[in-house]
Amino acid sequence: MSSQTPQQLVEAALAASTVDGQITYVTDSSEANLRWASNSLTTNGAMRSRQVVVISFVDGGAGMATGTVARTGTPDIAELVRMSEQAARDAGPAEDAMPLISEAPAGSGDWDAEVATTSIDVFADFAPALGEAFGGARDRGELLFGFAEHQLATTYLGTSTGLRLRHDQPTGRVELNGKSADFGRSVWAGVGTRDFTDVSVAGLAAEVQQKMAWSQRRVELPAGRYETLLPPSTVSDLMIPTYWAMEARDADEGRSVYARTGGGNRIGDRLAQLPLTLRSDPHAPGLETAPFQVVGGSSGSASVFDNGMATPAVDWIRDGVLTNLIRPRAWALRTTAPATAAVDNIILEDPNATASPAEMIARTERGLLLTTLWYIREVDPQTLLVTGLTRDGVFLVENGEVTGAVNNFRFNESPVDLLARATEASSTERTLPREWNDWFSRASMPMLRVPDFNMSSVSPAS
Repeated sequence: MSSQTPQQLVEAALAASTVDGQITYVTDSSEANLRWASNSLTTNGAMRSRQVVVISFVDGGAGMATGTVARTGTPDIAELVRMSEQAARDAGPAEDAMPLISEAPAGSGDWDAEVATTSIDVFADFAPALGEAFGGARDRGELLFGFAEHQLATTYLGTSTGLRLRHDQPTGRVELNGKSADFGRSVWAGVGTRDFTDVSVAGLAAEVQQKMAWSQRRVELPAGRYETLLPPSTVSDLMIPTYWAMEARDADEGRSVYARTGGGNRIGDRLAQLPLTLRSDPHAPGLETAPFQVVGGSSGSASVFDNGMATPAVDWIRDGVLTNLIRPRAWALRTTAPATAAVDNIILEDPNATASPAEMIARTERGLLLTTLWYIREVDPQTLLVTGLTRDGVFLVENGEVTGAVNNFRFNESPVDLLARATEASSTERTLPREWNDWFSRASMPMLRVPDFNMSSVSPAS
């Protein structure tokens, strides 16, 4: 790591600019992690990293062009700026060109503050509690595997229009797998966190212990449609692609599930019979994230020209009705619709729901209770049909009680269609996505009851 501060690198890059505009941001990250297997810690570590991104803007007469160059570590700033400017000169006019943001959004941070860091000390209380969980698992003849990670990333963003923005982003997660000694049974529990002060290892271990007890009886079921209880983690793994697909341009041009037959988008259409609201809020407790955009490359959901744009709270679906789509400023201008920025968290809630997941299980006559989903892949963007597999515990519920573990399945479902068919939701709670948590970890979700979830085939996966 260089002796130069991130702020100094940003200012040096801006000072070296010879073109019509520039945005530079530097992200300094620190990370600490623990890993364990077979009831023993295996590794721990800490690391530091830095990314420098320079975006140059060149008006070649036919329109504004952009060029982005990114490097890790501490590169030669003058050379990085030169490369970025050349990339812009070599590019054609950008179709998303807009004037750069010049007004600082609320919550723009303390530019002069030092980088926030984490260390292995974040696990000071977690590690001893994990040792106690190992002892309990050994006493039961079971094995615990998993990992805990904590990252603190500080981003400093400066622009030639005078913006100086800073944001600290803590991100933590724990995944705990329980397995039988013969590896014939496997279950999972996980949690997201900002600082590990709210992580209950005992609670995670108890969840794993309960699922291991449930899985002692094995039941084989064929493929088919089943009443299914989707716990919060699985709901988040289905709602994240639902959110990622909310690009207004794709909908307006007929390429997504949010496109209206005959033209235009489906804003105003009812997507759910329950009064479900899908929303994002950079200030949501426990899910806090940057209140402004940091964009390295343009896409249908973000534009490099929108760096520094405020990302206020937004309802995507309100009371079951599609309300907003993600719309960069350039597309908003072309369609005379409001610009709407994506936010790095997602919340699904039914304002009338008061039941806990346990209460929903208790009033299930016969159905399946999932643990997690994985290997989720999109099949058809125009219906958002996805396929994937169940993982680490599918349980049979009969007369309000879990009576055994069921074989795994491959499923084929559209998350948007599931919203329309869901008949009950629990209260909403913070959860950790299983499939997507490398990219998206801040979520709060309910359990959902779906009367006819499509288990399209039996899977041999364990």
